[in-house]
Amino acid sequence: MKVQEEKVMRLSKLPAGTKAVIRSHEESDFQLTLMEMGCIPGEPVWVEMIAPLGDPMAIQIAGYYLSIRKQDADMIWVTID
Repeated sequence: MKVQEEKVMRLSKLPAGTKAVIRSHEESDFQLTLMEMGCIPGEPVWVEMIAPLGDPMAIQIAGYYLSIRKQDADMIWVTID
């Protein structure tokens, strides 16, 4: 039986089409806003697309689509599925 190693990285670093699970947030003034938008630890997230110049990125979370700036996505740590 193989034990799968979890790969933890920032949401902003994921390419389009990647599925992950939110692990945690960095401490910031924006942390509460992220949680109000549905970016809660344990919630599955899917990177739908990334704008041509790399900012913003569209993610699917909690049953809806959310456009988030790269600098805000950089504060979210995820585990890749």
